[in-house]
Amino acid sequence: MEQIDTLIVGAGISGLAAAAALKDDYLILEADSEIGGYCKTVKQDGFVWDYSGHFFHFKHPDIEQHLRERMRDQRVLRVNKRSFIHYGGQWIDFPFQKNIHQLDKAELIECLHDLYFAGREASEPTNFKEMLYARFGRGISEKFLIPYNEKLYACDLSQLDINAMGRFFPHASVAEIIRNMREPDNSSYNQTFTYPEGGAIEYVHALARDVNAQRIALSESLQAIDLKAHTARTSRRELRYKRLISSEPFMRFVARTGLDYDEGAFSWNKVLVFNLGFDKKGPEDVHWLYFPDRSLSFYRVGFYDNIFGSDRMSLYVELGLPANGLADRELLLKRVLADLRKVSLVTDHTLVADHSVVMDPAYVHITERSNGEVARLKARLEPYDVYSIGRYGSWTYCSIEDNIVEARALVKKLRGSAGA
Repeated sequence: MEQIDTLIVGAGISGLAAAAALKDDYLILEADSEIGGYCKTVKQDGFVWDYSGHFFHFKHPDIEQHLRERMRDQRVLRVNKRSFIHYGGQWIDFPFQKNIHQLDKAELIECLHDLYFAGREASEPTNFKEMLYARFGRGISEKFLIPYNEKLYACDLSQLDINAMGRFFPHASVAEIIRNMREPDNSSYNQTFTYPEGGAIEYVHALARDVNAQRIALSESLQAIDLKAHTARTSRRELRYKRLISSEPFMRFVARTGLDYDEGAFSWNKVLVFNLGFDKKGPEDVHWLYFPDRSLSFYRVGFYDNIFGSDRMSLYVELGLPANGLADRELLLKRVLADLRKVSLVTDHTLVADHSVVMDPAYVHITERSNGEVARLKARLEPYDVYSIGRYGSWTYCSIEDNIVEARALVKKLRGSAGA
């Protein structure tokens, strides 16, 4: 039986970052035929699309520099984000809660009234929906925050934990909302982002340059793990390992270990992404558009052409679907095109190229129950030298950069515990 020090499951950002930090004996199992996970890039008919909109924003300059140094002659564009919300037939600045002064007078008064009295008599919120009402009031919540996020998560927001989106949720105090009426400040954690001309896959390739390509087993999936014996069965062979690091969706990975777990603790939704290329330019000076209107099929649209400065409209369009939902691609594409015309993003354009992908899971549903079960199971796995990391491996909401930070921290911890 082949023996290795570290078995890594998944050649996405987390798995590659862990391997790059290890620099010693490891093997990466990747069920797909190529590396990258959800950071793959599609190049078709002169368009460059990702599996979804992966626009990079770094909190750690050293990580960005490390990746940029390994991108060789790849040109990386730095963009100041422009984003708007389609509401009531008009476009208002994102985020909604800081720009209610752009609504008509009656709706502005309604939002201000509800904002002022928000949470004054209500009990302490216990879920995400209650948090929205308590913090922003009924007007802001029901006009944008609830319908938009229910389209994104494809579920009732009362099912989610208060902090389901963590630092990524654009909170705003009453003072900030009022101040924004005279001195606009719509900055957010990703106000400035970078994007390589070759697509998000270029960041994956940059990470992979610190990884031995001979130690990546493509089209080979993990089947089962014997925790006590430190062995793994794959679709091709059996392996013995000293430690195992997985970035596979947590509940799927735990099922392979044979541990008992609370299956009902884990819920999520899919996202169907349509990448669409048209024969000519559309709106300019915009990168993201948000759509809370429940009658529209999509919740967000992004513009690649306005990043690249190209002369043909290139979109990604995102639709949230329940985990058990079935999607008829052709019917949904027709509806998406009709809805794009309804909001005047497509007028006399001709669709010349399209691509689609279903991300499953896409957004995990973070609940008190899931947080508790993840913590409990991780504590049970660690004595067997098994670790689960990443957005899906930790069942959380985080950035691509966060995955790199977590992988590096784990490797540092393992080296310390080994006395290296």
